[in-house]
Amino acid sequence: MMERLEARERFALGQQRRKQMRRLEHRRWNASARRENPLTLLEASTRGRVPALVGLKRKMMAASPFGYFRGAVPVMAYDLSLNGNTGICNQLCGDAHVRNLGAFAGPDGRIEFDLNDFDETIVAPFEWDVKRMATSLILAGRSGGTKDAPCREVVSVFLSRYRTIMAKLARMPVLDVARYKVHRLGTVSPVAGILRMAERATPMHTLESLTQVKKQGAGKRGKGGEGVRTSAQQATSKGNSKSGKGKTATAAEGARHVFRQQPPMLTRVTGPMADRVVNSLAVYAETLQPERQHLLAQYRPVDVAFKVVGTGSVGLRDYVVYLEGNGPRDPLFLQIKEETASAYAPYRASFGGEMRRGASRHNGRRVVDGERAMQLQSDPFLGWTTLEGRDYLVRQLNDHKASVRLADLKAAELMEYAAVCGELLARGHARAGDPVMVAGYLGTSARFDDAIGGFAEAYADQTEKDWKQLVRSLKK
Repeated sequence: MMERLEARERFALGQQRRKQMRRLEHRRWNASARRENPLTLLEASTRGRVPALVGLKRKMMAASPFGYFRGAVPVMAYDLSLNGNTGICNQLCGDAHVRNLGAFAGPDGRIEFDLNDFDETIVAPFEWDVKRMATSLILAGRSGGTKDAPCREVVSVFLSRYRTIMAKLARMPVLDVARYKVHRLGTVSPVAGILRMAERATPMHTLESLTQVKKQGAGKRGKGGEGVRTSAQQATSKGNSKSGKGKTATAAEGARHVFRQQPPMLTRVTGPMADRVVNSLAVYAETLQPERQHLLAQYRPVDVAFKVVGTGSVGLRDYVVYLEGNGPRDPLFLQIKEETASAYAPYRASFGGEMRRGASRHNGRRVVDGERAMQLQSDPFLGWTTLEGRDYLVRQLNDHKASVRLADLKAAELMEYAAVCGELLARGHARAGDPVMVAGYLGTSARFDDAIGGFAEAYADQTEKDWKQLVRSLKK
């Protein structure tokens, strides 16, 4: 076991990193340093995606500067690699922005509010998450009609809270950091609204919104194999076939729920492909803890669909499986989401980063490991699998999930929300990194805050220019 430096030594080491990159240098943004066209980077990032959906992704990004920002992680990852960095590497969310905080049900059934999207997670300089979140606050404010001066104040609140919470966590015992809760979330107006929405986003609500009742003639199966076959059910319970529970819902049962057809956003998958999707749950089940494997084994698969999700993820393969436990009023929806390498992976050399010993080369597992490291509690059904040679994340779909709507973030609400963003990002970084070293670098003054604020405003301007370039390219 490697000897760990004492806290005072790690704090001093953080201070020394100011020589590697002065805090005021974080303000720097110079587009002339680019050697790659943003459109070229975006085009490269779509390779291997479903061709028919690439156009939809561009259309969604072209809807607004914030929409562009959500889908342009590859561009910002490249841009961040052009400048110096602190060398203080931490597990990153990777796509830190205001809509990537959200509510979801924890293992104990209580609603959590936390960072909630880790497709781009990676170990990299901690400030890259901070810069992306700060820029998103500027863009979110502008999208809601907030003027630049209040937007700057919003970012200042976010950065001040991040710095002060990090300093607080740096003084706490390690286990207290791991257990640290933000108790005031229910009193923050935008978050309280999200929590109310999450309470209503039950599995039964998802059943009603995504499925419909399909009646079938006795003893018949739909074209292409409407039901999910017995081989697929073995993925969730090897003993089901002996008890009779392994039989797929068929016409003999009169009617069953199936996914609605809402192309291109939701399309049913039947036949052999449906079987392959559900059979991938056998590999997934092995990634769960034994007690959660037992829970999964009590559900049987009923139907499969292909779903378009997010903005950055559009074009990646994303399947949803509808399962039933104790009857149709006991639904479980699992999302099987394709994961490719983090957009930051090509730039490890820019911060001396290497694949850590024991780090996963399976991108689904990479996401799971990052999420579990940064979140206070995670989805109890979080795991990973492989399907047709591609890496996938598996998690629950819409289990009490909700996130902020930009239209709800006027100046006052955005200010409150910014403080929460700072607190939760600091907690995530502290849980998965070294808060003492980060606190040593940040110090007690506002130098870091002022510099990041300047960068965020400049990069928000750059994002708007890049967005206009995308819009023009789509008109040609």
